Amino acid sequence: MFRFEDLDIWKLAIEYADELYDLIQKLPTAERYNLTDQLRRAALSISNNIAEGSGVSTIKSFSSFLDISISSALEAVNLLHFASRRGFVPEDERSKFYTKAETLIKKIRAFKNSLK
Repeated sequence: MFRFEDLDIWKLAIEYADELYDLIQKLPTAERYNLTDQLRRAALSISNNIAEGSGVSTIKSFSSFLDISISSALEAVNLLHFASRRGFVPEDERSKFYTKAETLIKKIRAFKNSLK
């Protein structure tokens, strides 16, 4: 088993991406190469950076990967705001993912602080 597979933040991040993928399936096909692709990349980047960072040799490097993972979560939140404004995502769905992102970001920050 790889180190990241034991991390609760990775488990939450991969679950978040999985749920976002379900939502992405409902976006208009006209957005396939723009909003949809960007949202997919942001969603996967959260767990990807946790996994990648867990394999580096220094805490400083791992912290940098965790920062990128937080940035990717914020990017997903921003994209969901835009999708909601355009009428692609209902407000209740956007709000649900917003809350999950807030929780995920708090947990990533807490984990990062525990590394020091």
